Amino acid sequence: MKRIQKIKTNKVLWIVFVCSFTIVIINIISVMFPSLIISTLIDKSGLETEPFEQGPMFALILISNFSLLALGILYYKKKLPHKIENSIKFIRNFEVSRSVALLVLVVLIFLYIGWAMGDLTVNEESQFGDYPRVKQTIENWPTGDPDKSMFLNNLHVKNFFLKSSEILFENLKVVPFLASISLLFMTYLFTEKITGKRFSGLCAVAVVIQSFTFVQFSTMATYSSFWVLFYLVSLYMIIQKWPLSPIFYVASVFSKPLSAIFLPMTLFFTYRAEISTRKKVYITISYLVIGTAAAVVVLLFGGLFSDGLTTQLTFDVEDFLAGFTVWSYQLRTEIFFLMFILPLTVGLFLVARKDIPYADSILIIIIGIILAMPLLAALTGIRLHPYRYVPLIVFFGIGVGMLFSNKISQVRGLNTV
Repeated sequence: MKRIQKIKTNKVLWIVFVCSFTIVIINIISVMFPSLIISTLIDKSGLETEPFEQGPMFALILISNFSLLALGILYYKKKLPHKIENSIKFIRNFEVSRSVALLVLVVLIFLYIGWAMGDLTVNEESQFGDYPRVKQTIENWPTGDPDKSMFLNNLHVKNFFLKSSEILFENLKVVPFLASISLLFMTYLFTEKITGKRFSGLCAVAVVIQSFTFVQFSTMATYSSFWVLFYLVSLYMIIQKWPLSPIFYVASVFSKPLSAIFLPMTLFFTYRAEISTRKKVYITISYLVIGTAAAVVVLLFGGLFSDGLTTQLTFDVEDFLAGFTVWSYQLRTEIFFLMFILPLTVGLFLVARKDIPYADSILIIIIGIILAMPLLAALTGIRLHPYRYVPLIVFFGIGVGMLFSNKISQVRGLNTV
């Protein structure tokens, strides 16, 4: 019976990997050749483009990705020289004490605070055209004006925190800044929980802090990260205290409805979580009830969730394909991400094959977030703004931390009713 279950798990893992690898390759190619996909979408009578014109990061991405992939495969096949192999093993097995981890985490958080605090005084109105709508919504919330900003008025969780920031600090950006700090702490706790290593948690936080996208939007009221924080907490609570998980998920959706697209990833995370079967059933039922209720509300009162960009859901193939090209300009500052996302995809697959828990779940979440962007563009026609990639950066950091995990899955009676 265990052998059959193992075979089924391996099949699922291979399907996940093939899909993940394909999606990442398409996006990476769009960075290396920015005009390749776009050239197929441009009308023949329009502007001529060179499909295979190399992007500015062509050489860097090509060399880094293939070098790291080769290194990883040689390590996995045990073909590396002993000194290099032992060095990699030492890094993977390295761990720090709880006191050292706390000290390093505090240092990392304060480095981030020192880097980002100056942005609290920056006027968002000069940066983002959406800021006046957000400010007006907060001033009128919770009553609101039914004829204006109907979509924004329904983001009650986000509006509550922004309103609190305005009342307590006379600055809309302070509470979003505190939420970003909390997101870093949560990134550490979540990574440490699923890997069993404090060092992995520190690596995840370091990766997130170095991200220009995360730091740029971490203090923004217009594009606050409440939804990312609450979604991450909802996953953490699946392991820690499952009845709270759906509550935080709903809070995430009412901070930004894009979180609703993450429901399939949450269900997969639940399915693969190291918790009892009974809890998995309860969690799945609760989320399916939430999903069904949300679908009914959208069908009956779709206008409440419409921001005027679309009146009905359609699927535009050209927008879907164009959604795979945005990395070349929306994530052009994420050098580390672009250099490591493909090796990370392969690395998580190899780690998952060694029965290390949650590696396949993190891979699914990363790929789900990547695929959600083209789907969002195809269904709604909206422009893919860089702030929507903050959860991708966070789970990319968590994925990097997973590579240092040595927590082997063991049968401990968790799958019994």
